[in-house]
Amino acid sequence: MFQFLIKVKPLGFLYGSAGAFLSAQNLVGRSGEKFPPNSSVLSGLILRAHQEDRSTSPDKIKQLRQNLTVAGAFWAKDDDIDPTSGNQNFYVPMPRSHTIGKDDCAEWEIVNGKWHRQEQELQADYSWQRIDFWNDSIELIQKDGVAEKIPWKFTPILHPSLQHEQRHVLQEDGLFLENAVQMDEDSCLVYLSTHEIADGWYRFGGENHMVEISCQKLNGYILELLNAPIKKCFALICPAVWGTNNLSERYPTGFKASGKPPQMLTDRPVPFRYRLGKGDRKNSSVLGVGRYAVPTGTVYVLKHDLNKTWWDFPNEWFPQSNGQVASGQNTLLKQLGCGLCLPIKINGVD
Repeated sequence: MFQFLIKVKPLGFLYGSAGAFLSAQNLVGRSGEKFPPNSSVLSGLILRAHQEDRSTSPDKIKQLRQNLTVAGAFWAKDDDIDPTSGNQNFYVPMPRSHTIGKDDCAEWEIVNGKWHRQEQELQADYSWQRIDFWNDSIELIQKDGVAEKIPWKFTPILHPSLQHEQRHVLQEDGLFLENAVQMDEDSCLVYLSTHEIADGWYRFGGENHMVEISCQKLNGYILELLNAPIKKCFALICPAVWGTNNLSERYPTGFKASGKPPQMLTDRPVPFRYRLGKGDRKNSSVLGVGRYAVPTGTVYVLKHDLNKTWWDFPNEWFPQSNGQVASGQNTLLKQLGCGLCLPIKINGVD
């Protein structure tokens, strides 16, 4: 199970694109807008940090590559992540069964076997909630103000592409537009990990922006929440890629053991892609197969109690990576936190 909370504090801008940059011939719009960086970015950083540590033996590197599991990204306010007081009140995606607007809130429930909500026209203004209020009622979440909007905004930055030998812009494709992200000064990114990383400054993300990373042990409340067994209802706090290498599913095949598929509250799928291996000038990293993932906040209602935590989900429910990493083994997408979920309560479900 996860043992460490890793705090990533930007030292300026962060990279915010998922696709190719805009070229000099197409300087309109935003290219591949995507943020925050997914767990594969931090997973690669942890592996690289241990590989560059000469005191780490090859056997430990091999074990780390096989066992490292990272989940995220989440975010927090700086004051809510305090190792001296033990506070670890970071924000996670809100279940889609909760709808919190500016002045009102509503909750989906099961009535006569179907989803129902009283205030059908209510629009959600908040999509994140503090994790220490996970098991509390929607009225208490709204009253205590622990539902939040995202603390970042996208900022296009035009860069010159310079020649290697001289300080001159390249004649062809001499400019590119970086889709950068600026986070609020009092906020940071948060990830969960099975292994630690040394505190310090690192280059993070596609454009190697500088961040300050600190690592601390997870406190008892978070571990208790992660180890709570799932009964009939749960919500995703990380995007989920279920199925096989050749076919993605909306839910694991094990959920349909009774012959009836689970009831879901969800939205349109989201793109999911990652890189494998260590890229350098001679050998570029391997780009994983592009997939669509079930989005965060998705709610599942099963016919029977599952009585498992996410950590206990069988490996067969998750696809493997399509590329070969340096050790010659594929990466199970579960190691990237796919489908990390927490149990919830739905009115009308016994």
